[in-house]
Amino acid sequence: MVQITFKNNPMTLPNKEVKVGDQAPDFTVLSPDLSPVTLKDTTGKIRLVSVVPSLDTGVCSDQTRRFSDEAASLGDNVEVLAISVDLPFAQKRWTDINKVDAITTLSDHRDLSFGEAYGLTMQELRLLARSVFVLDENDKVTYVEYVAEGTDHPDYEKALDAVKELTK
Repeated sequence: MVQITFKNNPMTLPNKEVKVGDQAPDFTVLSPDLSPVTLKDTTGKIRLVSVVPSLDTGVCSDQTRRFSDEAASLGDNVEVLAISVDLPFAQKRWTDINKVDAITTLSDHRDLSFGEAYGLTMQELRLLARSVFVLDENDKVTYVEYVAEGTDHPDYEKALDAVKELTK
């Protein structure tokens, strides 16, 4: 079971953990236009899935911007998804203000489908725990990082290296 803290306070997560080698669990999240997006809708490309509590905070904003900045160099067969529980409207506003267009923002606010399937819903806060997943074209998980302290940055280089390994 994954154990994390947020501002040094222990958080309760679902009793699920996604591991390297697993088939990625299915989920349903919302796109900026409120249409549902499932795992199947993203299959066929390598996916770097960047999960943040809220785009409106410093580390989350930095994480999303960093992966967006790297997206173009990863190739046409790679899609970067940024998932949070922010409303789709807030995500769209954030991407517009920050001029971020190389990623796809997705909202898990409606029913926490992604957070529950991936063991990320911090019950005390109803936010997603900071994490990064890399999925291959066939939905196999090839990289996982559950960030131990929710206010820390993920290991960007390891995540990006995991994507680059799949593009060779």
